[in-house]
Amino acid sequence: MCGIAGFCSLKRCYTDRQSFWENVLISMHQKLIHRGGDASGIYLAPYAGLSHQRLSIRDITHGAQPMIRHHNGADYAIAYNGEIYNTDELIPELTAAGFDFLTTSDTEVILYAYMHFGASFVSHLNGIFAFAIWDGATGQLLLYRDRVGTKPLFYSVKDNELVFASEPKALFCFPDLTPSIDKNSLRELLAVGPARTPGYGIFRGICEVLPGHYMCFNTSGLSDTIYWDLKCLPHTDSYKDTVAHVSFLIRDTVKRQMVSDVPVCTFLSGGIDSSIVTALAASYQSAHDKTLNTFSFDFTENDIYFQSNSFQPERDLPYVNCMLKHCKTNHTYLECTQETLADMLYTAVDAKDMPGMTDVDASLLYFCSLVKKQNKVTLTGECADEIFGGYPWFYRKELMHQDGFPWSADTNARTVFLADDVVKNLDLSSYSHARYEESLKKTPHLPDETAEEYRRREIAYLNIKWFMQTLLDRMDRTSMYSGLEARVPFADHRIIDYVYNVPWEMKYQGGVEKSLLRDAFCDLLPPELLHRKKSPYPKTYHPGYEKILISRMTDILADSNAPILPLIDKKKVKKFMESPKEYGKPWFGQLMAGPQLLAYFIQLNYWMEKYHLSI
Repeated sequence: MCGIAGFCSLKRCYTDRQSFWENVLISMHQKLIHRGGDASGIYLAPYAGLSHQRLSIRDITHGAQPMIRHHNGADYAIAYNGEIYNTDELIPELTAAGFDFLTTSDTEVILYAYMHFGASFVSHLNGIFAFAIWDGATGQLLLYRDRVGTKPLFYSVKDNELVFASEPKALFCFPDLTPSIDKNSLRELLAVGPARTPGYGIFRGICEVLPGHYMCFNTSGLSDTIYWDLKCLPHTDSYKDTVAHVSFLIRDTVKRQMVSDVPVCTFLSGGIDSSIVTALAASYQSAHDKTLNTFSFDFTENDIYFQSNSFQPERDLPYVNCMLKHCKTNHTYLECTQETLADMLYTAVDAKDMPGMTDVDASLLYFCSLVKKQNKVTLTGECADEIFGGYPWFYRKELMHQDGFPWSADTNARTVFLADDVVKNLDLSSYSHARYEESLKKTPHLPDETAEEYRRREIAYLNIKWFMQTLLDRMDRTSMYSGLEARVPFADHRIIDYVYNVPWEMKYQGGVEKSLLRDAFCDLLPPELLHRKKSPYPKTYHPGYEKILISRMTDILADSNAPILPLIDKKKVKKFMESPKEYGKPWFGQLMAGPQLLAYFIQLNYWMEKYHLSI
């Protein structure tokens, strides 16, 4: 993985002030150095510039970027962030077409594939990616993003000039592009946050290339092309064949994603998803006479303070230990203290350039920094719940039929701190519902679906387009902040394409969530883990964490210059802090409840201070 950035204008010649624009490119990749500190490079042409910060995973010696190839009298250049898992399938045709490979990197495969197939070549790729290609022959810059948005790519267009980067912080290195917010920025943060409307970059004038899209910038302006989306198809396979195909797809995906020139590890939570990935990865490593490194996460004294609830019924640790007895790995137990967790709330904003999933982001950020000390690449179990229907809103009627995003069922909890005039002026409920309705209209359906099937299709669509994107954003920023590449096998588009069309009764056999996935790997996992009830990412229940948050919010309220003060009602906040905090009723997802609301506003205040944002 890497960090990319750059710019393009067909009405100005950058080489007229070459040293100035080269310095801009250098400052852009310096802002992204956390994404990969192994190497950096720039490319400047008259009408475009590319900047790259490298994390060396494939062809460590020869895979430098930006990569430039000269063909038929023109330059083609690429700045790329990601991993392509099917390069071996693409190389023979490219070689037969006369392309001479000088490296073993997937970067060169992408660039030659573009030169050979044209702009729509991206449909040939299997992987996670965001990249920019400058086509000197046609005088156009193209931006590509992978199908489900595993890798980020932000951009801004102003005065016929395009600026792009892996993260917003690098965009602001460009002259006259400064961070600011508007009314919709606040609506995003307060109505749907920590999710984001697809394509919306929170800062005024900042957008993000949509997953499954590529954009072309030329003399006609900026065009947007969809190359992949969810499609409805009749499912004709028997249950037995469905189980077999799911098993094949996941096994094949993990095998593909183990390919690396540096060692690969896994995150092992003790849940079924990470355990499947770990078991398959360990088997792969064993076949190559290697032992897999695995890592599990928890919080200090969680054995004392853990509180079971309907969303998080039990701790992970016993199941981690069960898996370790079943599967030989080099395992490391990682823990986070309450003080570290609270401090990392601010670093998480630095990583993401905006408020996020508070202590979920903060703890994962900390754990990734520890994992990076031993490994550069990890496989995770993310995205299985969105695809196979693991969340309670897939099967709990009161959540499934919520008239709004099911992971934000308690909309009133979002306004508990806000001043009455702010609630009225921003009209948060209407904003959230409008985004929800827009997504429902885009949901594909089959003819003659029953009302129940129709709704389940909507729930699946919302989860993949919204909730899964939020978790992928979290995984990318928290891992890449320490230069750790996180691969997500369950987000392989072949798995999503297939399972999206599997009927619900096959995914929920006998009233058990993700029964299809469990049956596909009944031969791989120990029975007690195979039949474990779904439990989300761990969070702290330690009262010390809550006390730290209250102390920090109290300091914010006492600071007359605190930027969030125009948004909040101090009396409401103080009353909230004096009351017992609710841990079992989340206002976002399954983990963000009372303490996380405090943490979110602490992050919001820090973010506004950091970027000098005013309301």
